[in-house]
Order: sequence, then C-alpha cells, then structure tokens
Amino acid sequence: MSNQATTGLPLEGVRVIEFTHMVMGPTCGMILADLGAEVIKIEPPGGDKTRNLPGLGIGFFRSFNRNKKSVVLDINTPQGHATALELIGQCDVMLENFRPGLMTKLGLDYESLSKKYPHLIYVSHKGFLPGPYEKRLALDEVVQNMAGLTYMTGPKGRPLRAGTSVNDIMGGMFGAIGVLAALQERHRTGKGQEIQSALFENCVLLASQHMQQFLMTNEPPPPMPSRVSAWSVYDVFTLADEEQLFIGAVSDKQFQTLCSVIKRPDLASDPALATNAQRVAVRPQLLAQLGETLRQHHIADLVPALEAAGLPYAPIVRPDQLVNDPHLIESGGLVDMPTDDGGTTKAVLLPLLMGERRLGVRHALPRVGEHTEEVLARLAKETAP
Repeated sequence: MSNQATTGLPLEGVRVIEFTHMVMGPTCGMILADLGAEVIKIEPPGGDKTRNLPGLGIGFFRSFNRNKKSVVLDINTPQGHATALELIGQCDVMLENFRPGLMTKLGLDYESLSKKYPHLIYVSHKGFLPGPYEKRLALDEVVQNMAGLTYMTGPKGRPLRAGTSVNDIMGGMFGAIGVLAALQERHRTGKGQEIQSALFENCVLLASQHMQQFLMTNEPPPPMPSRVSAWSVYDVFTLADEEQLFIGAVSDKQFQTLCSVIKRPDLASDPALATNAQRVAVRPQLLAQLGETLRQHHIADLVPALEAAGLPYAPIVRPDQLVNDPHLIESGGLVDMPTDDGGTTKAVLLPLLMGERRLGVRHALPRVGEHTEEVLARLAKETAP
C-alpha cells in the first residue's frame, strides 16, 4: 500500500501501476487517479506514442492521463524488466491494454505475476473477452461494426460509427468498476484477482436493448434514423436562419404546452391529435406541420420560451462550443489543467459529485519520465532491509 500524502479521497493509499496507451487503459487509470489512487504510468524511452498522435487522436493523452506520475522504463531490457517487477510488487493494482499475448511474452501476465504477488489486482483491457474472437485485434470502430452500433446509428444501408471512442472509454470505466469490486473482495480474502474488460462486450451491452426488442417482437430493429418513434414529437427541427433544435414532447400535456408556445391552438384542439398514440399514427404529417411553423421561429427567442415551459429541447452543439458552456464552467465540471509543456488546457472532470465535491485535477499532466527518480528512489527505500 502507498504512503502518499493525504488527499481525503476514496482511494487514498491505493497504488496503481499502469502499462497502457491510447484510450481504454488510460481511462481506467485516470478514473482511479481522480478517485485518489497513486497511479504510476510506465512509459517507454521517448514516452508514450499517444502523446504525439495527430488528427482526431491529438487530444487522447491530455484527456485521459491527468493526476498520474510518469516513469520511464525499458521493460525489454533485463534491468528495466527487473525494476518493473519490483514496482509491480509494491502496487495494489496493475493495468495493461496491449495486444493479446504481449504481456505473457514479457512475463508480465497475471498468471506469472500472481505466483509472486498474490495480493495483486490485475486489469487487462482487450478487444474481446475469452472466446472464439479473443486473439483478434480490435479497435473501437471494429467492434462498433461487429456489435450493431454502426448499423443502429446510421441511415439504412449507411452504417455510421459513433462520433467518439465510446467503447474505449466505457471499457476503461468497467475496468475501474472491476478494481473497486476487487479491492472490496480483497479486504475479505486477502487475495487479488484478474479482471478483464473488453471493447466488443461493451458494445454488445450498448446494443442489448435492441437485442431484447428483437427477442420480444421477432422483428429486427430498424436503424435509429428509420425507427418508429414511441413519441410523436421527438426530432430535430430546422428553424429560421437554418439553425437547428431538437424538441421533444413525450406526453399529451407536453404536446399541448408546445402548441401553446409556438401558437398552434389548431393542433392542440384537434381531436385527431388528442393522444400520443393518435399523433404517432400521423407522425410524418404532424412533423411537417410543426416544421413549417418552427421555420418562422428564431432559436434565440424559442429556447427561452421552451425553457420557461419546461419542455425538453437541445441545440445541436459542436465539441468546440463546449469549452465555453456555462453549465460545465459554473458547475465545476470544466477546469484548468497545467500541461506537460508548461501551458494550460481545459480538463473535463468525471461526471460525479461525491459528498458535494467534484473530483478535480491535483497534478499537472506529467512530462515524460518526470517522476522516474522520485518513484525509483522510493522503491529502493521501501525494499531496503
């Protein structure tokens, strides 16, 4: 167990060693770090290549590696490997997310380590849980196609991946959930265990409601753009100046309220539109009528009216616009974080409130190898007779 400085956070005293890159494993480590664990990120000489990804990967490292310590080790050398083994022995939890078989080849798999360190909780993040697919290499987009997500997201015949790394992030979350459960179990048994989290199974869970829909109806669910909505008004409308707004009216009362807000008493009083079931039956025609009216409304005027009326609505927001979102800023969910290059960026905190506090940024994003000397010096001290 760690003797790190008091944080007052739930995982204070828990030490984690992380052999990860990209998104899935780092997300798990970030969650544990935010919860107060001391997370030691092992990077190869030159640093984690995720630090220098271009394009859509440029934000990966900064997004999922806060509150960690960076130690550089070359685990392919005898000295680096021996040091890694010593460090693992001083940790409660080990995280990894490399390709199938690599950690076994290096002798850093759970079976090898558990013989020497039976207390160790070992989290392996992979593409698939054990089974016919387990040796396949997987990416978020691979499993989104395999598990029905691209089919459900895009229009019929045009599968479309979700616009973010949903399964990588979700896989890290489940890895962290497994750690919390395993720590609790270790309190009772004194023993660690191996935890496995996988992209494919994550995505199948996301699709489980549609699988159940098929099992109950014996009809394949249509993609979301082709779905038969359970509600008559639940769509994106184009307003004046080509601005777009999602509006929902999921009850008879909400439909009446919407008609009042947009001044369509004729629709509110039409007996053929009195119930949601009736409105769903004529949904295309109803949406066309509402669309014609909403075309005359400006978003700046309509949003306050919908807000005052208590109706569900949402502007179509780009990620770049979120950096100035008033709710995120005022609620404390978007905070400044010092970066590894001496600058400052905005960090999105975990979507948790614990004891009326947010789990914030405690340490700057680590520079490559910034904590190598500190951690290895402490290792020598802790292993001294």
